[in-house]
Amino acid sequence: MSYIENLFTLQSRVAIVTGGTGVLGSAMCKALANAGAAVVILGRRKDAADQLAQEIGTKGGIAMGISADVLNKDQLIEARQSVLKKFGRIDILVNGAGGNMPGAVVMPDKTIFDLSIDDFKSVVDLNLTGSLLPTQIFGEPLAESKQGVIINISSMTAIRPLTRVLGYGAAKAAISNFTQWLAVEMAKKFGEGIRVNAIAPGFFLTEQNRNLLTNKDGSLTERGQLIIRGTPFGRFGEPDELSGTLLWLCSDASKFVSGIVVPVDGAFSAYGGV
Repeated sequence: MSYIENLFTLQSRVAIVTGGTGVLGSAMCKALANAGAAVVILGRRKDAADQLAQEIGTKGGIAMGISADVLNKDQLIEARQSVLKKFGRIDILVNGAGGNMPGAVVMPDKTIFDLSIDDFKSVVDLNLTGSLLPTQIFGEPLAESKQGVIINISSMTAIRPLTRVLGYGAAKAAISNFTQWLAVEMAKKFGEGIRVNAIAPGFFLTEQNRNLLTNKDGSLTERGQLIIRGTPFGRFGEPDELSGTLLWLCSDASKFVSGIVVPVDGAFSAYGGV
């Protein structure tokens, strides 16, 4: 193995990906497995997690599916026990679970006064607490070994507040703050062997946003057109285009990197519109 290959390898490491059955989560699971990691695909749908694990296995990778809700502490503890029983260690946690709800969105014909507080709380809970709680449960073995990597998933709306998505934007802004806070906390109390970073994806078509950005015939909605015009690359991202950044942050190639949020966005966050 060459020096560069050795720098980026994840051979013999165990990675847990919450929200691993989603469009972006699945791509991240495959990338981690291709780099040599044993991947634990954690999601609420056991059948989907098992199907992805089987797909990874047919290509020579190592993977297992586990059903758990990122907001259920008991289920997460049970999942941790299963992982440790099978693999004996945890090296990487990717907090990929998240999402939005219609009631936490302020549509053009509505105002902030129409916002559902219950939906707002649910979105913040899913995205923020749904990253904090898995970090508490799966991060403990990292703290004990004083080695490991935690990757959170932020968003463009944490960098540049976007119209409509108030709940989601607030939650993802909190994720960026949490990432920086946790990087310092882990380094100060458990040493430099534990690194915490985040990826802020630009606009990728997922099952959650597809109807918001594209019409049934595949053409762009008005919002989709605005986003493409604001993305210098002039297109949406492909899920596997997150892989390079993910592998860099998970591997020894980024050994002195912690507390950062990396945009993967086709230059959206850098564009002023003129």
